[in-house]
Amino acid sequence: MDDIMQYLPFFIPLVIIEVALMLTALVHVLRHNRYRFGNRILWIIIVVVFGYVGPILYFTVGRGEE
Repeated sequence: MDDIMQYLPFFIPLVIIEVALMLTALVHVLRHNRYRFGNRILWIIIVVVFGYVGPILYFTVGRGEE
């Protein structure tokens, strides 16, 4: 338990960043209809399941032209 408490100040900001990335990507997926690759359901699953990598993939590969 002491090991977890020792690393908690490191993990809390990482969790906050992950949740912020995921929520930002989900809002963008739900508001827009155009994607370079895939469809809405696919991107929702990728963003939610793959943690940090999912939102980064969406913003680099999946997001269509606005």
